[in-house]
Amino acid sequence: MNENINKSALFNGSCFALITTAFTFSIRAGILPQLGEDFGLSAAQLGFINSMWFLGFPISMIIGGIVYHSFGPKNIMRVAFVAHTLGILLTIYAGGYTTLLISTLFIGFGNGCTEAACNPMIADMYSGVKMNKMLNRFHMWFPGGIMVGALISSFMTGLNLGWEAQMWVTMIPTVIYAVLFFGKTFPKAKVEGATSLLNNFKALFSPVFLFLFVCMAFTAISEFGPQQWVNIILASSGADAMIILAMTTGVMAVARFFAGPVVEKLGQTGVLLTGACLATIGILLFSVVTGPIAYVVAIIFALGVAYFWPIMVGAVAQRVPLSGALGMSIIGGIGMFSTAIFQPIIGGWIDSSRAEKSAEGLSGDALELAAGQATLQNMAFFPILLIVLFTIFFFWQKNSKKTEAVSPA
Repeated sequence: MNENINKSALFNGSCFALITTAFTFSIRAGILPQLGEDFGLSAAQLGFINSMWFLGFPISMIIGGIVYHSFGPKNIMRVAFVAHTLGILLTIYAGGYTTLLISTLFIGFGNGCTEAACNPMIADMYSGVKMNKMLNRFHMWFPGGIMVGALISSFMTGLNLGWEAQMWVTMIPTVIYAVLFFGKTFPKAKVEGATSLLNNFKALFSPVFLFLFVCMAFTAISEFGPQQWVNIILASSGADAMIILAMTTGVMAVARFFAGPVVEKLGQTGVLLTGACLATIGILLFSVVTGPIAYVVAIIFALGVAYFWPIMVGAVAQRVPLSGALGMSIIGGIGMFSTAIFQPIIGGWIDSSRAEKSAEGLSGDALELAAGQATLQNMAFFPILLIVLFTIFFFWQKNSKKTEAVSPA
């Protein structure tokens, strides 16, 4: 059924679409201080702008999961291109806070369409070990793209190039994926049982899915919280914040490329529990270290969060298979929705910490460093809670008869 499609073009197009998502994440993180300065925005307002990226993502991702088999991945990616283009252009020509909110929502909507279309599309193009490998390599490009975007942002900022010029860069992978997808035939579903929305919805209410649903809310913010705010929180730590972001996502990309042996050795539950422990250690260390040692801490943090997203998606695919494409979209959607909710909360933590430390007599870099470290200590709550939840999940699933498999994400 799917033998005559151009798998290479579709896969490469999917990767460039995910690179677009990654660029809109890392370059936006890099320009956040400039946006705050140019438009006179508080950290809380920047948090609400950030939240639009994470809010638009789950809305389109969940809708895409529901209509995937009726509307089709080709049309979903057409919507993604329009949303990405509108969001990027509206950001570049933004007149203030409201426009930035709307433009970021469009970008998030395009990103969610990418996830909703490409995950099941790649799964339909390949089978068995090949499918696992290709899905892992697809998801590698999110941290990989963030790394490239962070380096580009750091380089352009160093050359005093404005945030508008940096946003134009995000149009490059957008145009590339549109060209690669243009005129191509997309694959049909190969697992008919998973196309029933009734079966999908029934599976969403299983105990395992509901537990993973809760866990995903905290795995996502554990990963994205420190990364999205890195340029503000760590700007005064004595280390280059965007280099830390690039290092973190670079390690994540490499870790995902070699995910198979790790999952085979520790199992899904073991990987999740180990990741929660390393993420906690990483965030707590970020809250106390300064200077070059922060680059070492970035490696610890990266190894902690590297497998969270793909293993959570893989756990749904393996342990709740009847949830189908909808289940994968829902689990990703709750991760992004949770992150959207916590963005303004994190911004509020920064503002309150600044006020508190300022009252103590701190100012300048010392104030920013103290406020950032206090905010990181608050963020450590998320992976600490995950240690408890994943310990429960580890023993709950220990006697599961389902064979552990390499994450398909």
